[in-house]
This record gives sequence, structure tokens and C-alpha cells, in this order.
Amino acid sequence: MVSVPLLLAALALVLAWPVPVVLSRSRWPVRSPFTAMVLWQAIALAGGLSMIGALLVYGLAPLGGNLLQSTTELWHVLTENRSAESLGLLHVFALSTAGLLGTHLVFTLLLTYVRIQHQRRRHRSRLDLLSFPSKETPGTVVISHPVPVAYCLPGGGKSVTVLSDGLLDMLSADELNAVMAHERAHLAQRHHLLLWTFAAWRSALPWLPTSQLAFASVNALVEMLADDAALLRIERASLIRAIAIVASGQAPPSGVGSGDVLKPLTASVLDRDPDSVPELESTADRLRRLLTPQQPLPAVARYGSLAGSVGLTLMPAVLLLVPGLW
Repeated sequence: MVSVPLLLAALALVLAWPVPVVLSRSRWPVRSPFTAMVLWQAIALAGGLSMIGALLVYGLAPLGGNLLQSTTELWHVLTENRSAESLGLLHVFALSTAGLLGTHLVFTLLLTYVRIQHQRRRHRSRLDLLSFPSKETPGTVVISHPVPVAYCLPGGGKSVTVLSDGLLDMLSADELNAVMAHERAHLAQRHHLLLWTFAAWRSALPWLPTSQLAFASVNALVEMLADDAALLRIERASLIRAIAIVASGQAPPSGVGSGDVLKPLTASVLDRDPDSVPELESTADRLRRLLTPQQPLPAVARYGSLAGSVGLTLMPAVLLLVPGLW
């Protein structure tokens, strides 16, 4: 009867530490960012379900042989004052912890959403005061700032792409198209929703290695996905130069060699505050990926990883719900 809680606990432990560490250090995600993104989501969902499920099953096991039977019996215990002698102190503690953990995760998810929405509304109100619409590109506003800046601000039908006039002064027409294609890919693929869920997970469980590694990895993956979407519309060289300009704050030399592009970026990493270095390192990884393209993962590997992600997500649900396993 304790085999299912142990299996769920073991799965939660594996997904909390060794699996995310190995995945975050792997090089194959640059060859298939979408596959890696799906796998990170599966790890997060399966890990959360396993943590809560292990506590829930252990706490409910004395009341029945499956989830439906045991939760029904628990409801009767709570509402009809039936005897709960079969529940020991550890079972009550496990149930209480499962309830608190589940509530904490849901509450943090909602709180993160509210906080992000508030920040976006405040940001948009400031943009309305400090920016002006771009005449050349609809859905784009320009702020007066010498530093090259480009980002998107999600907002449903009111989503905008924000550029600085300093960036516009440095970009050619092709490079501007590359920046716009990249930012519009973020909006079209709803990357802000992915970042919201992983940001909430990191806030809810900051001590968990998975949440920290997942947030950093997902941030890098959404940039790669936006790069890949942009490459369907613009030339690779234009995208490389545009990324280097935004990252380094200056236009790179006209040649698009690895040394030419990465030299100003490396200087920026050394000169800036250490808190900004991880972001610049991620940009350097994007440039290396674009400068030295690798073959995508074979179809067998991609579909195998996707199938494994689905199986990983379903595993805790199967252990929780299928009768006869407890």
C-alpha cells in the first residue's frame, strides 16, 4: 500500500534535482528548442503532481484503495463526524502538507499573474507618456533613448513592440526587419504565458533546483524559438547583426564573422555589472547558434522526446487514479 507513495516520492526527487541539472547542461536543446520546451513543461508538471501526489496518497491510503474511494471517505469523515481512527498523525500531517502545498502553488500562480498584469499596465501607461507611434511599422512605439532597446509588451489586442530611437539610428532596414520579426514571434507564440508559469513556479519553490534551472532555460529557449521564427522571414546575417547591436550597444563591423560579432559582446560582458552577465551570456549562445548552425535532432529523437514528455506527464496521474495500484 505504500508502494505508490514511494514511487511518486522517488519520481518527484528525480525530477527535482538530477533530471533538470542534466537537461540544463545538455547541448541538444539548441538543435530542437521546441522539443526541449515541451520536456521542461513535462518535468515541471510531473514534478509538481508527484510531490503533492506522494503526500496525498500516503495520507489517504488508510481510507481506501483508490483516490475516489479514499477521498469520498475523507469527505464523510469531515462532514459527518465519522471515525477517523485509521488515520495516524503522520497521515494527517501528509494530507495537511499536500493541501497547503497545492494551495500555495495555485495561489502563487494567480498572484504572479496579477503582479505581472499590474506591472504591464503601469509600464504601458508610462509608454503612453514617453513614446510615440512608429510611422513605418504599425503596433510599434518608439522611445527617446540613445541605448539600443527592443522588446515586446504583451497585452492581447493592445500588444506593442517597443524600440528606442538609438536602436533605429544603428539599424539598417534589413536589421530592423529582423528585430521586428523576432519580437512579433514572441507575441504570436505566446511566450509570455510560458514565462509566467515558470516565473510562478520559481517564486513558489525558490529552493527547488528545478524551478531555478527551468526558468533560466525556458528564457533561453523562447529566444531561440523567436530566432527560428524570424529566420523564416529574414536573412541569417541580418538577424545576427541585429542581435549583436542590441546586446553590445554598438554596430559591429560590416563582416559577419564570429570574431567580428562576438568581440563587442565579450567587451560588454566584461564591462557591465555582474548581474547582467547571465543575460549577455545567453545572447552570446544565441549568436554562436546562429553563426554555426547545427543539424536539427533526427525525427526519431524528436518524436521520442515528445512521447517521453507525454508519458512523464501522465505517469503521476496514472499512479494516482488507476484503481488497484494502491
